[in-house]
Amino acid sequence: MTTPDLSRAGWRKSIHRGGTGGNCVEVATSVPGVVAVRDRKNQDGPVLTLAPAPWRSCAAGMKPADCDLG
Repeated sequence: MTTPDLSRAGWRKSIHRGGTGGNCVEVATSVPGVVAVRDRKNQDGPVLTLAPAPWRSCAAGMKPADCDLG
């Protein structure tokens, strides 16, 4: 598997602002065939990449109050 080029990815921050102290993620869906997820406080850190179908399954399993990741 090749590493996707995320240098021009459009990252979206979670809008969740609960009592987590800002422990939220950013999601990029602008890279064809890949959904990328990273820690919004460590933007240069590791990135989890998933195919769109597994991402939809993961996001569907979250409670709406957890994070609005779309």
